[in-house]
Amino acid sequence: MTLISAARGALLAAARAATLALAGCAAAPVPATLWLRLPALPPGEGAPASAPGSTSAPAPNAVRDNWLLAGPLSMPAHLDRDTVFVPQGAAGALVQPLAGARWVEPLRDALPRLLREDLVRLRGGQPLWTTPLPPGLVPTRLLRVEITALEIGADGKALTLAARWSIAEAGGTRPPVAHAAQWQVAGGEAGSPGASAPVSAEAWALAHRRAIAMLAARVAETMAAPV
Repeated sequence: MTLISAARGALLAAARAATLALAGCAAAPVPATLWLRLPALPPGEGAPASAPGSTSAPAPNAVRDNWLLAGPLSMPAHLDRDTVFVPQGAAGALVQPLAGARWVEPLRDALPRLLREDLVRLRGGQPLWTTPLPPGLVPTRLLRVEITALEIGADGKALTLAARWSIAEAGGTRPPVAHAAQWQVAGGEAGSPGASAPVSAEAWALAHRRAIAMLAARVAETMAAPV
C-alpha cells in the first residue's frame, strides 16, 4: 500500500506541474498581427479632383486608342503570399517573414489593380481595359507589364522594384516597343531621424506603394510617346 500511495502521489504531483506549465503557456501574451494594405493613392497624394462627367469612363470612340492591359501581370512567385519577407545576412540570400506582419491582400492581386488605377488617373481618366472586354470594343494598343523584382535590399533599408513592359499595336503590324527600368525606394522617410533604426512594417507597406506609383508614372510616359 505504501508503494501504491507513493506512486499515486508522484502522478498527482506530475499532473499538477503539467497543469501549471500549461497555465503559464496560456497566460503568455500572443503578439498581435499587423495587417498591412497598400493605400489606394500613393503617400502624399490627395484624392483626385473630380470633373464634370468623370464619374464614368469615356466611350471607346472618345479616345484616340483603346488600350488593353494584357494579363496576367507577371511577377516573382514568392510575392503570391501574405508574408512580408525581410533579408537576413550580408548577402541577402536568406530571408525570413517580418514578425507579426501580413498583407491583407496578396501582392499578386493588389499590384495589378493599383498599377491600372494609377495609369488611369495619370492619363486623365482614359480607360485602360482588361479582359473580358465590353461587347463591341476592339483594342488598338496592347500593354504588357512584368515585375521582375520587388524586394527589400540586403541592407534592410530600401525596396528595389525592377520591371519590364512592352507596347504594341493590337494588329501586330509593328514589333512591340520594349522598355525596362529599376528603382530603389527608401523604407523610411528621407532625412528622418534615427535612420539606423529598423524600418517598420507600415513604412515598408508605404514603400511598396511608392514603388508602384513610380512604375505607373514611367509606363504612362511611354504610353503617351508616339509610336
